Amino acid sequence: MNAYLTTFLQLVIVLAAAPVVIGVMRQIRALAEGRRGAGILQPWRDLRKQLRKVSITPVGTTIVFGAAPAVVMGTTVVIAAAAPLVATSSPLGPFTDLYAIVGLLFLGTVALTLGGIDTGTSFGGMGASREITIAALVEPTILLAVFALSIPAGSANLAQIVTTTIDHPEHVQSLTGALAFVALAIVIIAETGRLPVDNPATHLELTMVHEAMVLEYAGPRLATVEWASAMRLTVLLAILANLFVPWGVAPEHPGIAAVALGIVAIAAKVLVLAIALAVLEVFMAKLRLFRVPELLAGSFLLALLAVTAASFFSGAT
Repeated sequence: MNAYLTTFLQLVIVLAAAPVVIGVMRQIRALAEGRRGAGILQPWRDLRKQLRKVSITPVGTTIVFGAAPAVVMGTTVVIAAAAPLVATSSPLGPFTDLYAIVGLLFLGTVALTLGGIDTGTSFGGMGASREITIAALVEPTILLAVFALSIPAGSANLAQIVTTTIDHPEHVQSLTGALAFVALAIVIIAETGRLPVDNPATHLELTMVHEAMVLEYAGPRLATVEWASAMRLTVLLAILANLFVPWGVAPEHPGIAAVALGIVAIAAKVLVLAIALAVLEVFMAKLRLFRVPELLAGSFLLALLAVTAASFFSGAT
């Protein structure tokens, strides 16, 4: 299949499936807690309801408030289109290295924090300061963890790392892979605002992070933010799966059968990770805010150890 068609198909799947992933996680949590749940399509119903409402702009805000949702969605769409989720061939593949991905993630985070600050409310400023503190520890950890995987691959390009792992699975079936996986899993939880770092189901002002920044949004803008957040979680889980379990990813210049297999494979892997994360959240309590930096500092140390181990074994060979 044409690389442009494959990328377009991948993007459409992420756009459509991201709210369903959130719905699956909510439904798993509900069943584990003895509740019936609203169904896996409830996030889509919420988005449809918000899209039909009228956007409200608080008095005193600037263009930053209105532009923040678009920036978050735009950066997430670029990541979803460029990352090697279904296939390693993409028109944006040569530019999809770990620095570009982390830069786009951070750009979206900064845009949303500026939107929260622009409202001038105490909640918006509080959530923005907490989010930036978390991001300052999360982004370097992502860089280090993926850099550890890039050392044996000889490239920081995500598609090249995935291709190398397919050919040489022993690169991730090692101490380096184990350390990098744990570090990435922790920071993905923090980046997407899941337990134990943040609780997306609460509106308690003393603990809010993401919710505090978007309290003033309504209508299509709120739908855009929530949709982008669901896409971020889906894409990051897919990248985590493909970096360590890349089997099923279609190679360059794939046929229809290879693309279909890639779609089924990534859907299954994301579903497994989402269910595992939802089950884990049932048995975890939210950390106190001053404990969050300690958790993220520990993940940074794991990523640093992964880089050290990768450098040592690479030099030994």
